[in-house]
Amino acid sequence: MRSKLLAAVCACMMVSNVAVAEGYTQGDRILDMQKMAQAMQDIQSGLLYNNLDIVKAGTKTLKDTIIKIRPIDEEVNNKDIYEKWLNNNLKMTNKIQKKIRQKAQDLEERFADGDAVQALQAYSKIIGQCMQCHVRLRKW
Repeated sequence: MRSKLLAAVCACMMVSNVAVAEGYTQGDRILDMQKMAQAMQDIQSGLLYNNLDIVKAGTKTLKDTIIKIRPIDEEVNNKDIYEKWLNNNLKMTNKIQKKIRQKAQDLEERFADGDAVQALQAYSKIIGQCMQCHVRLRKW
């Protein structure tokens, strides 16, 4: 009985290690970007309909998803140092992620306090951070 339990635990650990070993793919990043785009649409709808619950749901999704964004395995494993540096600017990515999370929190708090103008300004700053990443890191 004990050996069966140990075998089951080991099997679960191996499956989870394989999932982690796969890393972060371009497909994963695309799905995360789609989630964030939908979150921004939800936030905008919440602002326009004066619905705090929609704004909260959108900011939660945005904050939960932005922290997943990172260089894909192909970029990390690139042997060309210059290309790796261009594609793998973690410092800038982390800075943008932090700003987006802060502005999303600010947006939610301002809207909850009844200050829709300041909430909209925070929304605009989030979009600015998104575009900064897309222009600088993704070369749009």
